[in-house]
Amino acid sequence: MAAPRRSVALVAATALLAACGGDPAPRPQTRTPAPPASATPPAPAPTTAPTDAAPATLTAPALAADPDELARRLIAAEDALRDPDTNEDALEQAAFETQLLYRQLARRSGWQDSVLAAAGPYRDLMADHVEARSELRGVLTRLSAEVPAWRIVAPAPVDELRAHYDEGERTFGVPWEVLAAVNLVETGFGRIRGFSTAGARGPMQFIPATWAQYGEGDIDDPRDSILAAARYLAANGGDRPARLDGALHAYNRHTGYVRGVRAYARILERDPRALAGLYRWQILYLSEQGDLWLPQGYRRRAPMPVTAYVARHPDRLLGTATD
Repeated sequence: MAAPRRSVALVAATALLAACGGDPAPRPQTRTPAPPASATPPAPAPTTAPTDAAPATLTAPALAADPDELARRLIAAEDALRDPDTNEDALEQAAFETQLLYRQLARRSGWQDSVLAAAGPYRDLMADHVEARSELRGVLTRLSAEVPAWRIVAPAPVDELRAHYDEGERTFGVPWEVLAAVNLVETGFGRIRGFSTAGARGPMQFIPATWAQYGEGDIDDPRDSILAAARYLAANGGDRPARLDGALHAYNRHTGYVRGVRAYARILERDPRALAGLYRWQILYLSEQGDLWLPQGYRRRAPMPVTAYVARHPDRLLGTATD
């Protein structure tokens, strides 16, 4: 959060968004969109040698060959995410499946009517996912030629995060679903950590000047960062439905960001259980070659050409930018 900038995942072109901001002044400073995978890396990290991450335990899903296959697989994965008998490994895999297929569906406008027609009770959910992804993708001005100087870490437990969102709503009046959506878009619920301390930091991506006015405690602590985001949004009218869009625009000055966050928030408003699936999403970085998977354990202290990363990890290129 902080003065308007670009998001880490979008800004960085890429993961989800990653790097948010909102300026307290009447004329907030403006962020420059770039590539959340992101303009300014998220939070500081220890000084260690660059590495490419240990082998991931998940299997990267394949893209669908046609709209019928995509609809069948999305429905099956959404069912699995809601089945109390699904074990943790299967939940992780189902979440990864939905994430990749929603990204593919958002790129395939010609498939969308067919998939939504077959979606049954998931029609509204799928439509919101397509809108969220399409709007956030529109924030990007270019695709990245480098993978970012980040480390990808395990997020705080989902129950703890939900408690922080609820506290933010109780204290400042900002809907918990909006706080969760911002946390997802900015850093994948805190998975993305950057090696720079000069720009936006923390799970909600504050720039130092905004944190100084709205933050209390530790900028890298999930609770402190989420409550600061709630405090900032409320100060900009986010505690009132009619002004929520304006508050989100102050957080990140792009209409695509506002619409994307609102679409993810609608998903959670309609079915709070959806948080468990979104929480298990991976970090997918949109590069000039396509979606790159940056699994937990990924760590690089300096950017690396996408071509070099793909040469080392061909299995982490999950389709081209137009697939």
